[in-house]
Amino acid sequence: MKTFLMLHGINHNMFGKRDPVQYGTATLADIDAKLHALAGELGVKVESYQTNSEGNMCERIHQAFTDKVDGVLINAGAWTHYSYGIRDALAILTVPVVEIHMSNIHAREAFRHHSVFAEIVKGQICGFGIESYSLGLRAVVSAAA
Repeated sequence: MKTFLMLHGINHNMFGKRDPVQYGTATLADIDAKLHALAGELGVKVESYQTNSEGNMCERIHQAFTDKVDGVLINAGAWTHYSYGIRDALAILTVPVVEIHMSNIHAREAFRHHSVFAEIVKGQICGFGIESYSLGLRAVVSAAA
């Protein structure tokens, strides 16, 4: 069974509590439950990981390389816009990586318009709320086929 890694970034443990206009009211547990249910329908496995530590995120990406996961989904939150450390860790991977965001980062503050990951990921999905995760999983599964 193919295994995909879902990486949740900084402050995502606060989903359901922070800025419902941008992020809705779903919690991280709600998002993961929806993602895992879809994975079951698609016949794949999803492992979810969330951290507020940039170093821990890089180490989990390194572990994904060692574990030979079939693809990676990442919503790095604010790290998307400035973390060259996470970008370099993702660049080590030889599997498809799909960047996702619940909000449309291109329609928000100017600093959010740029992703340091954009040049190395397979694609980017943003602006569809929690549905961005489902779309991202479908995309990464298809890319890994």
